[in-house]
Amino acid sequence: MAEEVVAEIVASVLEVVVTPGQAVDTGDTLVLLESMKMEIPVLAEEPGTISDVKVAVGDVIQAGDLIAVID
Repeated sequence: MAEEVVAEIVASVLEVVVTPGQAVDTGDTLVLLESMKMEIPVLAEEPGTISDVKVAVGDVIQAGDLIAVID
């Protein structure tokens, strides 16, 4: 079953670390967010393959926005 990775806070996307088709393990960084001058990594909660990345550098995302999908 696919895992949808969603934002927990309002933030700007500083870096997108993964690409579709890339294998990830639990704890791997998917994207790096910035909020209130703090850098916050978004980590994979389960191993799998990135099937889609929904954000790009510079995007401002809201809590609940889809960041990536892991199959």
